[in-house]
Amino acid sequence: MKRFFVLQLAAFLLATGIAEAQVTLPRTPSPAATVTQTIGISTVSVNYSRPKVNGREVWGKLVPYGWNVDPFGLQNSAPWRAGANENTVLTLSHPAKIEGQLVPAGSYGLFFVINNDNSGEIVLSKEYQSWGSFFYDPKADQMRAKIQLRDVPHTESLTYDVINLTKNGGELVLNWEKKQFPVKIEFAVDDIVMKNAALELKGHRGFSPQGRISAANYALQNKVNQEQAIGWIDQVIQNNKSFQAMNIKAGLLKQTGKAAEADKIMADAMTVGTEAELNAYGYQLIADGNNDKALEVLSLNTQRFPKSANAWDSLGEAYALKGDKTNAIKSFKKSLALNPPDNVRLNSEKYLKQLGAI
Repeated sequence: MKRFFVLQLAAFLLATGIAEAQVTLPRTPSPAATVTQTIGISTVSVNYSRPKVNGREVWGKLVPYGWNVDPFGLQNSAPWRAGANENTVLTLSHPAKIEGQLVPAGSYGLFFVINNDNSGEIVLSKEYQSWGSFFYDPKADQMRAKIQLRDVPHTESLTYDVINLTKNGGELVLNWEKKQFPVKIEFAVDDIVMKNAALELKGHRGFSPQGRISAANYALQNKVNQEQAIGWIDQVIQNNKSFQAMNIKAGLLKQTGKAAEADKIMADAMTVGTEAELNAYGYQLIADGNNDKALEVLSLNTQRFPKSANAWDSLGEAYALKGDKTNAIKSFKKSLALNPPDNVRLNSEKYLKQLGAI
């Protein structure tokens, strides 16, 4: 038996030496593949080789159940290499939770265990440059976790994918034959985005107001790091009291319980808002359920821009939503009298038909 594996090793080394002397050729029968998924601004990728079922009995035969000792290599009890040829390698751009365990950013050898009752394990090894499971060393484990396999339709070539995506994560799955190995991966997306924003704003992006505006707006929309975001947006407002910047600051102030200060900021913003900005703010207030304030803003917009068909059309919508049929009809007819573009005209006509005015 020992003689057989010595000969096997010699053949492997000879083949490796020959391969290194050859030009690059297609790899068969298990071609290399990479799958990468972005989650937030983070990425998870898997580099692997894709064997085919090819009519073989896979589970319990080609891939033995449980942990197994191979007579070659370190001869440790080892998991399956989760693919073919070299190690399957999982790479994280940022720290992540895998099956609830925190794993630092970096590359790891990805291994699986399958049992005959559909239970299994995922194993990540810090030694990701080894060949297969032959040199697996449990001392290099980064993590192990139990998983539950699923029965799925037949997949001929071993395939990795990321499914069931959410804002913060998803499931990395291996599909082969009629089994699926699911692994839950989560990133602390908001923390990662905010830390990255703070870093980028120290570079060339910090010289543009749009960098701070985009970072502060992310904080506003996701309700995170408001105090830090207020600092960023204040730096913008110091140089340019734009409606956009003041609107973002007002939103952040409201989230931190400073409603009176927010109202004062918006009063200043209203004096510099363009027609489009005031119109968008009116719809923002409608979405927030503040129809009375929306009417006030959209009415102001028609006063500032009395020849804007779109401003009158938007005011008509606000009146219609409030149930003020009379003023809604007046506003829509005013819009039509100003020779509006087709999209505005069609909207005004639609509402007037609904209101029984035409």
